[in-house]
Amino acid sequence: MSTLHDAATTPATGAAGTRLPQDQQHQDQDQHQDRQNSDLPGHVVLDGTPLTVEQVVAVARYGASVEIHETALARMARTRAVIDDLAHDTVPHYGVSTGFGALARRHIPTEMRAQLQLSLVRSHAAGSGAHVETEVVRALQLLRLATLVTGHTGARPVTAQTYAGMLNAGITPVVHEYGSLGCSGDLAPLAHVALAAMGEGQVRVVRAGVSTGSTGHTGSTVDDGALVDAAQALADAGIEPLVLAEKEGLALINGTDGMLGMLCLAIHDLRRLLTTADVAAALSVEALLGSDAPFAEDLVGMRPHPGQAASAANLRRLLAGSPLMASHRELDDAGNPACTRVQDAYSLRCAPQVHGAVRDTLDHAATVAGRELASAIDNPVVTTDGRVESNGNFHGAPVAYVLDFLAIAAADLASMSERRTDRFLDVARSEGLPAFLAADPGVDSGHMIAQYTAAGIVSELKRLATPASVDSIPSSAMQEDHVSMGWSGARKLRRSVDGLTRVLAIEVLTATRALDLREEAPAAGTGAVHDVVRAVVPGPGPDRYLAPEIEHVVGLVTGGQVAAAAAGAVGQLH
Repeated sequence: MSTLHDAATTPATGAAGTRLPQDQQHQDQDQHQDRQNSDLPGHVVLDGTPLTVEQVVAVARYGASVEIHETALARMARTRAVIDDLAHDTVPHYGVSTGFGALARRHIPTEMRAQLQLSLVRSHAAGSGAHVETEVVRALQLLRLATLVTGHTGARPVTAQTYAGMLNAGITPVVHEYGSLGCSGDLAPLAHVALAAMGEGQVRVVRAGVSTGSTGHTGSTVDDGALVDAAQALADAGIEPLVLAEKEGLALINGTDGMLGMLCLAIHDLRRLLTTADVAAALSVEALLGSDAPFAEDLVGMRPHPGQAASAANLRRLLAGSPLMASHRELDDAGNPACTRVQDAYSLRCAPQVHGAVRDTLDHAATVAGRELASAIDNPVVTTDGRVESNGNFHGAPVAYVLDFLAIAAADLASMSERRTDRFLDVARSEGLPAFLAADPGVDSGHMIAQYTAAGIVSELKRLATPASVDSIPSSAMQEDHVSMGWSGARKLRRSVDGLTRVLAIEVLTATRALDLREEAPAAGTGAVHDVVRAVVPGPGPDRYLAPEIEHVVGLVTGGQVAAAAAGAVGQLH
């Protein structure tokens, strides 16, 4: 997940606030990774059929190995023959025997074509800024490889095998923060990868089988070891540097692979965060003595959005049988328990409507991602009947739009979560809780500044919700006069996911503290979450150093322990 939390650098503490032994910290980290990775494959076979989001995450984040099926290699060899025939044709063919972009009308003689491909990659490897996270680069590498094995690019089998070898050896090219306009695809980021495959530029080498570290946000650098010259890394792995043939330079840099890879990672992470958001809302409704009546199935069913129904079902399951909820119910005229709190604040009462809308937006984004994963994006492409045709499929608009949609949804989800957190701290709205949940209000500040932190993040997320996809800037002498800016949308979405993670963690931390201050017991699901939090963060008391406690709960959210604890107590959650 795109989060700055790193258990290796944050001292772990037990329930009493004492530092855990070093071996226990390592064991907890191993279990954390196992939980994250348990539903993902350890090996991915590329045969030309579409990858799944889970396969992308497995290779990108957890170092799953890849293999190219022999049928895909045979298909590549057949379409490569088409390119070889065109290379000897006296008629110019774009990308095979011509220049590129605004220089497409120049015919390149045979003896200059190897230099043409080399020059293309070198000149396009023009990124700048901080190094992009390892998991993003690996996703980009994998997705370009997935397009190569469709056979539609005309690349040679050895080119695909080189990319697979680099992934399996953990060779991660240095890709920079800036350089892509999202059309013609992610040119500069992909060119940096191609450059490394040719034995030029710099790379990092990640140990096999070790999580690639989803520890970054926009502008951060993931340090997976010292920088190494690409030529040395390839030699150490027994990989021959590529010498590109006709058309292959274009085949390696024309694609939406960077923005798509980040979309896949975000989809995977947001699915877990949406369940966690429902858990956090249930904790808040319960600890604020709210009503679960608005979550009734028949009421929610009057507005048949599937995401709304799923979130409401989660809330009902999480709050079922709560002694704390029962404590403020009264009997109606028929003798049935009924909650008299029929007008809770919107942040409580409308949680299924907002959480559900985010779910539906995420489902739409997943649909777009699925279509893109089933695509073969290059220009020109080799068709199934052997034609070589120019096209516009490299334009990133479909991906760019949903990246922006998700940033908007993440900002609103975090905004609602922060409002619930704030209610706990105000004696006018917290239903009898001490000011700021402090042990001695006035002497102690409790969670006052934790809410500041959440509010600051939400304000940042609102800025990040400004769409990138509407800001086209023409390039290539007006040949590429409309671009998607999808890469920029993906970069800001990663920071949005990170911020949402932290805001939810602060709500969980605050709500569990409030539960400790109530006399009645919580429901089974919320109680299980309380216990998981208490295993790493002490309960109420005098003010303590709060930042590490927030980070511990961020780790629980990131690793899925919050959602898993609730589901373990009440059954599967949506």
